[in-house]
Amino acid sequence: MDSTRLLRNSHPFTFTLAPPITKTRHYSLSLPSRKLFFMLKTSRNDVGPFDDAAYEAERRSLDAKARQTMAEEASSVTEDPKAWKWVIRKRIWDMMEARNIAQNPRPVHHRIPNFVGASAAADKLGGLEAFRVGNCVKVNPDSPQKQVRFLTLSDGKKLLTPQPRLRTGFFSVLESEMLTPSTMKEACTSVGVAKHGRPIGLDEKIKVDLIVIGSVAVDPRTGARLGKGEGFAELEYGMLRYMGAIDDSTPVVTTVHDSQLVDDIPIEKLLVHDVPVDIICTPTQVIFTNTSIPKPQGIYWDKLSPEKLGQIKILRELKRRIEQETGQKLPCGPSEKLPPTARRGANLVGGKRI
Repeated sequence: MDSTRLLRNSHPFTFTLAPPITKTRHYSLSLPSRKLFFMLKTSRNDVGPFDDAAYEAERRSLDAKARQTMAEEASSVTEDPKAWKWVIRKRIWDMMEARNIAQNPRPVHHRIPNFVGASAAADKLGGLEAFRVGNCVKVNPDSPQKQVRFLTLSDGKKLLTPQPRLRTGFFSVLESEMLTPSTMKEACTSVGVAKHGRPIGLDEKIKVDLIVIGSVAVDPRTGARLGKGEGFAELEYGMLRYMGAIDDSTPVVTTVHDSQLVDDIPIEKLLVHDVPVDIICTPTQVIFTNTSIPKPQGIYWDKLSPEKLGQIKILRELKRRIEQETGQKLPCGPSEKLPPTARRGANLVGGKRI
């Protein structure tokens, strides 16, 4: 067994010889007043009606600031050993804009591209056996996977989706019985998730049958994938592993344009927390990668910067509880510059901060 696989199969929270935390153990997180999450169905009345326009305006503003910071960071990483990822991302983003195979929001740079044919790729995904038999599907919140979220709900499945950049806390669950025909499409948007979803915590007992993630580029030969560079797909995957909601057998699927298929992602340069994909759905084909890249086993704390830890309250609580349980201090990763979105500490509901 090679050293990479040994590392990935080691303790998912720390690389010391500390006593392991078993997969079946769940830490009960006390989240006072659930202020991590949007105050949805049970408590939204306490803060007034949900203000769709205020939420969306703030989300767009902060998203723009985040992309600007990502652009500045990308232009200054030429000496960084991870710069090869940005070279591939930029090539794909430039190509999609030049060939006009991107839909709004544009430009696609520093986004999971909303590609032409996204609905057709979603329909390919909807025909997968793994999707048909699954009861709970975790789908990323990006625009090109909107149709996947709609298919999940319209098929009567449970939809698990994170708030964008985890900035309001963690995951929300949506089910078709929570919605009306007129609100189902809205529930597939960021605003709809915040408005109609039920927030869950790390102590939720849930089994996820299929994971759908967005990609900027993906290698069909190996299943190696690149996202937009913020690392939230990896954090979400790691937290689901911690919860016991997924394991190595849980299929990971991505939907992309055929032009986002690449052959130059060096798997030897992938990091221990990078998530490979098992299946790729494009508007024209379904590809089973048969990936041999090991999947992450949890949160790799030595890769998590103090700044990112500071932005996500649920991760800080998880870290504190693990350290309390084990009696050992978890490692911390190197510092990084975070977008303004990531540093936000409050959110708007009904025009009020929560």
